[in-house]
Amino acid sequence: MDDTESRTVKYDRELHVEAYHFQGIMQRFPNHFHEYYVVGFIEKGKRHLSCRNREYTIEPGDLVLFNPRDNHTCEQIDGRTLDYRSLNIQPEVMQKAVRDITGAEVLPRFTESVVFHSELIPLLRELHLKIMKEERDFKKEELFLFLLGQLIEEYAGQPNIPAETEESTAVKTVAGFLEKNYARTITLDELSVLTNVSKYYLLRSFTKQNGISPYSYLETIRIDKAKTLLSQGVPPAEAAAETGFSDQSHFTNFFKKFIGLTPKQYMTIFSSGERQHE
Repeated sequence: MDDTESRTVKYDRELHVEAYHFQGIMQRFPNHFHEYYVVGFIEKGKRHLSCRNREYTIEPGDLVLFNPRDNHTCEQIDGRTLDYRSLNIQPEVMQKAVRDITGAEVLPRFTESVVFHSELIPLLRELHLKIMKEERDFKKEELFLFLLGQLIEEYAGQPNIPAETEESTAVKTVAGFLEKNYARTITLDELSVLTNVSKYYLLRSFTKQNGISPYSYLETIRIDKAKTLLSQGVPPAEAAAETGFSDQSHFTNFFKKFIGLTPKQYMTIFSSGERQHE
């Protein structure tokens, strides 16, 4: 591992957003999604990004925009390390901001996953730095609203109209079942019986419509639920047990694979505001 690698996270209690700053990392992030919006940019290095079944090569100055549940995977190119900054914005925080900006009680859906050489990078960088420095003046919120307002205007299509997706009944049933029963052992046979369709058809349909397999979907839900527990101060071992992971070791390895931090590192940001690992 590169000795210069560092991963710093701040939770801003005023904006209610997470700010990530990764430096010198080589980690590959597997196909997954988040329950929140991600607005980020590359500072150094190149990455191959796949998002919503489209392929991109991203480099410094490129803006990435992930909607909740946009499946994506990312890995380094040519062995070069990555420096990256991002904001994670929960849907309820985004909705409040959109209400403040547009007066509409809706969630935007960004139509672009990557904006190459974005003119909004300086604005995002300034906001990110203020969060990392724990600045308290209202300039931070002003930057936040200016940024979201510009993103919505330029990349959210028609933000006042909720995006609709067509899903088969079977896929909807499975998604709902996984979201309610994530804490226990679930089998593909059980899902097949539940929907009265073959396992193969179910896998193909679910993956095609959601961009992620049913099991990866379940794993992602478990990680999201575990993040919530950890943010509330629940110890990692207990969070692992409550979210369906077989043991704490499995939970720790899986959590870091998807989030880039260990459960303990993630939990610490909510008690001290920061955790840095070098």
